[in-house]
Amino acid sequence: MELFILIIILLILAETTTLLIRNFLKNPITKNGRPRRKVFVDTSALIDGRILNVAKTGFIADDFIITRSVLHELQLLADSKSSEKRTRARLGFETAKELERVVYLDVTIYEDALDHTPVDDRLIDLAKENPGSAICTTDFNLGKVAEAAHIDVLNVNDLALSFKDAFKKGQRFPIKIVEKGSNRGQGVGHLDDGSMVVVDKASNKIGQDVEVEVIRFVQNSAGRIVFTKLV
Repeated sequence: MELFILIIILLILAETTTLLIRNFLKNPITKNGRPRRKVFVDTSALIDGRILNVAKTGFIADDFIITRSVLHELQLLADSKSSEKRTRARLGFETAKELERVVYLDVTIYEDALDHTPVDDRLIDLAKENPGSAICTTDFNLGKVAEAAHIDVLNVNDLALSFKDAFKKGQRFPIKIVEKGSNRGQGVGHLDDGSMVVVDKASNKIGQDVEVEVIRFVQNSAGRIVFTKLV
């Protein structure tokens, strides 16, 4: 009887170990101890191309999965009589190829079945089969369907909107001048988020709180700069 119980325990341990190994292979662990997220990339995201620029910055370190059905959809566009569709397809293929070269990503071409299942439905099903995964798309409708199914969505359009100009020409706000600017007559202040505010003809206002009006707004890799004038 004791031998039988021991055998049962060993079988349970063996099965548990097998499941753990399979889970590890399916969800590799990152340096911080968390599994890497699987991101299924759809046709619209490849054609859009901006996801490549985001990936190159290193902000994304997930496992990107491009399905054969998505590539097939690109091929159908490439065979179209429309020159616009052919151009978009070439961009999609180029994006897929360049994503594979990004050192921060692990890109896999997934050999899914080529049947009559719509590509969007296939991506939704794959995301459901892989809990914790996400879909990368610029397709509004696909994004809404995925959200309704409690699937994370990476939409480059949403990312672009989050960086939309915070200040409009003519907008007014108070600022404290703390130092002289690089050009003659300029004064400089700083917003709470660290953004620089350059104020024309305010070099003699150091230490004073003034009201300014936005002339233009610039954002680059160095940060955000708001160019203004005294009201």
